[in-house]
Amino acid sequence: MNDIKKITSGERVKILRKELHLTLEKFGDKIGMKKNSISQIENGRNSLTEQTIKSICREYHVNYAWLVNGDGEMFSNDDAEIKDRIDQIMEGESEFHKTLIKSIINLDEESLLVIQKLIESLSNKNTD
Repeated sequence: MNDIKKITSGERVKILRKELHLTLEKFGDKIGMKKNSISQIENGRNSLTEQTIKSICREYHVNYAWLVNGDGEMFSNDDAEIKDRIDQIMEGESEFHKTLIKSIINLDEESLLVIQKLIESLSNKNTD
């Protein structure tokens, strides 16, 4: 989203929650908040506190600068965080995403190379 800096941090929370495929309740549970509180933040009725920002960044491996002002990527990148992200997907509600991860894990090397070439091809098209 090119206009990510133009929206509020509460709206970025909603984008994040949707990206994680979590309900208000499941998103809030992990950071110790009720679904109504998350809804009020997303809709701009309540502001994010520094404590809530830090909890979201810690629990969901979110880039602090992205959440606060829209700078950089949504997620921090390293292997431990990728593992945690996979765990979040597997705990989420999207059956498609769960099935996709399970399917990839069971692929043989030849099939993985086909997928790698497809991803590289799609990536090249997106940069053109």
